[in-house]
Amino acid sequence: MSPALFWAADVVAVSILAFALYLPRHRRRDLVVAYLVVNVGVLAVSSVLASTAVAAGLGLGLFGVLSIIRLRSAELSHHEIAYYFAALALGLLGGLGSSGGALGLAGMALVLVVLAVADHPRLAGRSHTQLVMVDRAITDGGALKGYLESLLGGTVHSASVQRLDLVNDSTLVEVRFTPSAAPAPAGQTPALHSLAGDR
Repeated sequence: MSPALFWAADVVAVSILAFALYLPRHRRRDLVVAYLVVNVGVLAVSSVLASTAVAAGLGLGLFGVLSIIRLRSAELSHHEIAYYFAALALGLLGGLGSSGGALGLAGMALVLVVLAVADHPRLAGRSHTQLVMVDRAITDGGALKGYLESLLGGTVHSASVQRLDLVNDSTLVEVRFTPSAAPAPAGQTPALHSLAGDR
């Protein structure tokens, strides 16, 4: 098969990933740009490697370079890292796919299908994770869970304390919870300060 066919398939696949899956679900335009650029960059590099007689060590070196990239501008959630990995995989399949034939196209389709299903809002869609600051220091795990449930108006599945400040009377905690149908009482809302959105 022609390499141009795989380049076109990669462009279609990364467009589906960025504009049909990620952007409508997570609304971060900056990462859409990152996914597109990373994909096209990997596509270009892997296409050059596939079209020249290079040692296998150079290909492994490419994976090594990609594995040490650290994105220090902002902390990424696990699903955002998964989208990065999918964009990389699509670029590699597009660039090296002509040697694999239809298997490369099937791999692209498989990556998109798995991502579409695994990140679907209906799959544990009502479960939320937030990093919150509670305006009191609570040392007992059971008491903290009960207090968070009363504030969040839902069921807390886990509460992992990140920082306990006995001097300033505050607790920083990562909470995984499922909200109930009824909202939390309005008078209790100021006691909870969200530091990070749902992940």
